[in-house]
Amino acid sequence: MFAIQDFIKSARGGTLAVTAALLFVASAYAQSDPLPSWNDTASKAAIVSFVDKVTGQGSPEFVPEPERIAVFDNDGTLWVEHPIYTQLAFALDRVKLLAPQHPEWKETQPFKAVLEGDMTALAASGEKGLVELIMTTHAGMTSSDFQMIVTDWLASARDPKFKRPYTELVYQPMVELLAYLRANGFKTFIVSGGGIEFMRPWAEKVYGVPPEQVIGSSIKTEFRMQDDMPTLYRLPEVNFIDDKAGKPVGINQQIGRRPIAAFGNSDGDLQMLQWTTMAGAPARLGVLIHHTDAEREYAYDRDTEFGRLDKALDAAAIAGWTVVDMKADWKQVFKD
Repeated sequence: MFAIQDFIKSARGGTLAVTAALLFVASAYAQSDPLPSWNDTASKAAIVSFVDKVTGQGSPEFVPEPERIAVFDNDGTLWVEHPIYTQLAFALDRVKLLAPQHPEWKETQPFKAVLEGDMTALAASGEKGLVELIMTTHAGMTSSDFQMIVTDWLASARDPKFKRPYTELVYQPMVELLAYLRANGFKTFIVSGGGIEFMRPWAEKVYGVPPEQVIGSSIKTEFRMQDDMPTLYRLPEVNFIDDKAGKPVGINQQIGRRPIAAFGNSDGDLQMLQWTTMAGAPARLGVLIHHTDAEREYAYDRDTEFGRLDKALDAAAIAGWTVVDMKADWKQVFKD
């Protein structure tokens, strides 16, 4: 607090001066805390301690900057994934928009379920049905056209519970964490089961993660000359699924370095955390976001269709991963 006491003393009881001094102290404290939306709990301490270990010159666990790789799941880790994944909400809206061009969908599953609002029947279609929805609604156009469609949809769509744009339903504590890591020489990547071209149009603006540092699932594309212009055309075929065991494969293919920190929230992130942390020295960090706050967001873990946290939660206790209790560890969930 260096000269704060002298400053207050010099005010000689002046109310305005004392108030100014207190505000100055509060401001200085806030600026010194890189994670102001986090409560001072064991979870925050574990993250800060890890960063200190790997960045401190002279630390036995010091990691050179090029090797400071941190990977983050997106759905449920950086933004809301309930009541359904945001990209699935996008696909459902696309089905409704395209339905007049496809009268056969009224009698064809899973499209019939979408048009009738029958989420039980949609869930019953399983992974095969969801993949069919994605292939049908995300293909048959150029990559640039698809990115424009995504951008326009995000500008107008609203979350059914919070009535806010999906890009406002990002977790403020995690946005701070991304910035904190980058300020300490980390390169941050998104590694998601979601579509890579669904995330790339907005990830840099929302998270500060540029397109080339987004890894996700993809469909096949091919080069075409269209109206004498070179384009990439999206085909209704799966190229790569970046989920579960696919995440370490995607990381290896696109990053070429094993991360030293991984952040997830579900069983879909289990193998990514294992790949990151079960590699010996240097210090490594595995973090799971546990959704425990039914009032400010949602509460779920083992018994849910979206973002199930079961096997990974059990593994966390064995592997020593940090489990962030959203209700206890976060002062706020979303930016006001």
